[in-house]
Amino acid sequence: MAPPLLAVERAAAGDPEGLLVLHHGRGTDENDLLGLADALDPERRLRVVSARGPLQVPGWPGYHWYLVPKVGYPDRATFDAARAALGEVHDGLWEESGLGPERTVLAGFSMGAVMSHAMAWGAERPAVAGVLAFSGFVPTVPGWRPSFEDRSTTRAFVAHGTQDPVIEIAFGRAARDQLVGGGIDVTYRESDVVHTIDPAVVPDAAAWLVATLQSE
Repeated sequence: MAPPLLAVERAAAGDPEGLLVLHHGRGTDENDLLGLADALDPERRLRVVSARGPLQVPGWPGYHWYLVPKVGYPDRATFDAARAALGEVHDGLWEESGLGPERTVLAGFSMGAVMSHAMAWGAERPAVAGVLAFSGFVPTVPGWRPSFEDRSTTRAFVAHGTQDPVIEIAFGRAARDQLVGGGIDVTYRESDVVHTIDPAVVPDAAAWLVATLQSE
């Protein structure tokens, strides 16, 4: 049995009103996105938890969620293993905190955005309040497909850079179109940046986060 994923967190100022779970990008770790917590939730209304990916890849720094034979198409075995490991993290947080999926937003950058999509739209997982995806895509994996029919209450915020050389803008636009086609309420932002989180988009994401958790 694989060891549990490590995680760090930023506590809420008082009793948390919701849960924000962060999933980092390729080759970094659980601390990489934690600085986003105060930018996305400056009033510290939420408990913010950031998990570490399960893989270390020879020749790469940091941690990964899955292997990448081709951008857009995660390796099935490592993708399935990452989903199982993250499922344990999310389930444990919900049980421990009393904050359920309906009070939870899954967020990530790059490979972590892919995992946020995978966990939010996986038919075997409970519907969450929202998914916040920076510079990612909805993955194509044999044996897995996104499920939208049973999660019409889940909202999405998708942001992508038009100059992204790692995960090109077409992936962000395709994610937007796929979600909209599935009946999901999508807020979409693209800006003239490379493979990064555009600071100019963060206030919109923060406002979306407040609205998403207030709507529950």
